[in-house]
Amino acid sequence: MIGLNKNIIRSITLISILFCLLWLVGLGWSVGEYYAGKPEKVPIATVAKKAKNSKGLTIVALGDSLTRGTGDETGKGYVGDLLDEIKGKTKRPVQLTNLGINGQQSDGLRKQVKQTEVQRQIQKADIILLTIGGNDLFRGGQGIMDFQAGSLATIEKKYLNNLKYIFGQIRKVNSTANVFFIGLYNPFIEFDQGKEMSKVIRHWNYDSAEISAAYPKIIFVPTFDLFELKVNDYLYSDKFHPNTKGYRLIAERVAALLTW
Repeated sequence: MIGLNKNIIRSITLISILFCLLWLVGLGWSVGEYYAGKPEKVPIATVAKKAKNSKGLTIVALGDSLTRGTGDETGKGYVGDLLDEIKGKTKRPVQLTNLGINGQQSDGLRKQVKQTEVQRQIQKADIILLTIGGNDLFRGGQGIMDFQAGSLATIEKKYLNNLKYIFGQIRKVNSTANVFFIGLYNPFIEFDQGKEMSKVIRHWNYDSAEISAAYPKIIFVPTFDLFELKVNDYLYSDKFHPNTKGYRLIAERVAALLTW
């Protein structure tokens, strides 16, 4: 009888130990599953955030002497001022390529945007800055002396055709970059024919804005009003190009349109 009781006790003990082992194994598996599965989303979010922050911002500037910053004593121009503004608002590395050419007219830019290297730069751009048209219209000051409607109409028609081609090429190479097209101001507003010239420039700007609106993500940026009341305060000594303060006004106008 005693031997039987010992066998029963031994069997109960073995069964109890077996259940304990199974419980411990199950507990271990559950704990392991919990801690192994919990962080799955954390690395994904972290990696995605790092990848976004590490992506650089590429800016390409095209056009004429305003894009080069001619007249700015600091040498920055509106492009350099805008670059400083952007760097102050983003931690992303910013790369700038300035392809502006002093004295360039729209037919010159039309040829430039067909160049392989220029297209490569445009293709990489997140932001494209553009000034063009002033040299077409003003022609080194000759424009203020020539108000024949037929002559101006011919000049504008050629300019607008070039502008359409330029925008088409930019969008063909890069369909996603925001393009900021800077409008014209009137540096001759205090001349005897200043009011007449203002009418011409406003009409020129209107047509330029209408063409810009026909293309996705091409934003026309008006500047006429910035110089209208105190033009001499914002012009360089040549009385044509903006000075440091004038370029700063243009940069602030463009910066207000940027989204982050």
